[in-house]
Amino acid sequence: MSRLPRLPRSSRSLTEILIGPPLETAAAAHQSISKKVGLAVFASDALSSTAYATQEILLILALAGAGAFSLSIPIALAIAVLLLVLTVSYRQTIHAYPSGGGAYIVSRDNLGETAAQVAAAALLTDYILTVAVSISSGVDQIVSAVPALLAWRIELAVVMVLIMAVINLRGVKESGRIFAVPTYIFLGSMALTLIVGFVRWATGELNVLVDAPPLMETAVAPLTAFLVLRAFSSGCTALTGVEAISNGIPAFEEPRSRNAATTLTWMSIILGSIFISITFLAHHIGATPSETETVISQLGRAVWGRGWGQVGLLAATTLILIMAANTSFADFPRLAALAATDGFLPRQLAYRGSRLVFSWGISFLAGMAIFLLIILRANTSRLIPLYAIGVFLSFTLSQSGMVLRWLKVGQLKPGETGHSAHGTTLSADSQWRTKMIVNGIGGLLTAVVMIVFAVTKFRDGAWFVVILIPALVMVFLSIHRHYQRVASQLSLGDVVIAPHASNVKTILLVDDVHAGTLRLVNFALSMGQPWEAVHVAIDPEKTERLKQKWAARIGQGELRILPSPYRSIAGPLRDYLLSLREEDPRLFIHLLLGQLAMPRFWEQLLHRNTNLLLDLVLRDIDRVIVTSIPYQISLRDQYLARLHQESKAGEMTDNN
Repeated sequence: MSRLPRLPRSSRSLTEILIGPPLETAAAAHQSISKKVGLAVFASDALSSTAYATQEILLILALAGAGAFSLSIPIALAIAVLLLVLTVSYRQTIHAYPSGGGAYIVSRDNLGETAAQVAAAALLTDYILTVAVSISSGVDQIVSAVPALLAWRIELAVVMVLIMAVINLRGVKESGRIFAVPTYIFLGSMALTLIVGFVRWATGELNVLVDAPPLMETAVAPLTAFLVLRAFSSGCTALTGVEAISNGIPAFEEPRSRNAATTLTWMSIILGSIFISITFLAHHIGATPSETETVISQLGRAVWGRGWGQVGLLAATTLILIMAANTSFADFPRLAALAATDGFLPRQLAYRGSRLVFSWGISFLAGMAIFLLIILRANTSRLIPLYAIGVFLSFTLSQSGMVLRWLKVGQLKPGETGHSAHGTTLSADSQWRTKMIVNGIGGLLTAVVMIVFAVTKFRDGAWFVVILIPALVMVFLSIHRHYQRVASQLSLGDVVIAPHASNVKTILLVDDVHAGTLRLVNFALSMGQPWEAVHVAIDPEKTERLKQKWAARIGQGELRILPSPYRSIAGPLRDYLLSLREEDPRLFIHLLLGQLAMPRFWEQLLHRNTNLLLDLVLRDIDRVIVTSIPYQISLRDQYLARLHQESKAGEMTDNN
């Protein structure tokens, strides 16, 4: 028996070119990443914040005059202490919740579903904003170097998001290897700059900049405790992204928890060291927050002079700012998958694609980021006020949840175990008081930072996030109620109903008589059920030709004509099906729709594709089953040859 030729695979080939061939489910274990790659994947957001955190501190202190800049160092040290608290806390979270999920899982387990959805809304919003902010800030650096590209800033930002999305669709392991290069280039460039800077400072060769740029702000406010608190909160942007590793534990190689905790520790050490060092050296050289030159640029100029050293540092910083978006592409799909599995987001977000990544989550993140970039015209200053509130809200919820967890642990006797509301195992821990105090302090500090952010940035755009997060929570809860309602409707409960057969009537929707129609008739005959053909008469002349062709080419079965004075296909067909249901409420109606299947996607768009519309219009009618019968145009000759052979074989059987 000759085999039919394979269908063209142009669209699938294009997909494979972009994201690679499909991976088997069994290959999931081999897609895990090492600590080195994990540092690049999950730490790029946190590490990139060192590029602007010091400048954010100086920007607020400048309101009290340049004399207040000396406070930047103690503020940076205080932020480093908070980083230490968060690191210890999230290490505890990683070991307590090895399946990942971070603030979402901790909140769900200890604070309840509503708190978990608040954490999810806060983090998902922050991940979208992280992509928009990091890409727009990276475009700012490119446009600064090549002013001719200013008119194309939005297009550049959109293309960058699409490139990052495609690379992430290729898989965690492959995207991690690709993005590890710019991350480690930044770390190398920054480490070299800071080492040379400290050596020059120790030897007295690092001088104050004589041509520091003018201040972005002038002294307009007294130096008060609240101003210092504002500077502290602004500098805490250096901590955004710290929670990323606790969300992505499943991506690490075994032992996952230990590798994730180790990566978190190294990330925090590197982050704290770079942040404090930049702040210290920036103060020594007299760096100022300016619209014309960033603090990083001033530091590079002070250490290397105007030359390749400064250019290399700025280029590496631009790369890490763009790569910061990759942390969101790594974490957003995982968090969305967790919420979808729990029934608070569409189920599609929980499905892995051909490359074993959450393709729907990656695509949705890219789409939302592109939407923001277009609406706000890739303007970083308009995006920044929306940033960081969500992540500090999730910090606060995570810390508070861990406090309650330690309180439950404290009630256990030595060697005793228990379970949380969601089944997480609780084990007695003699250090529970110390750990609870650490989480309590962290929760208090992050709550203060969140409130200060919300108050001081409210009029600049933070109001949008303050409104958006509760709105998203309401949407999540509505989705959950929908899934619960559907599950309740599908449940049989305690009722035992024996399966039984009912009459079936098959209806063929016919538009014309051709090879595709013959396939419809053959399929109906093969099922052995009563059938009739139905044609909706939109064009009277075409209807008359159809009757003649039906009698000449088909010659069997009833052809029913449904009048349609308003040229609608769906309306008359729906009315006819409803009339059949009224005659016999127990009758199953099997509607067969022909579909021309084109080899290429764009060719399919050139046809009416009425079957899609009819499926939507008729889906609410009970006991109506719609089946599409595709006719592959590319295999026409093979189909007709086979039908001819089958027809001759049938004639020979009848004669015998």
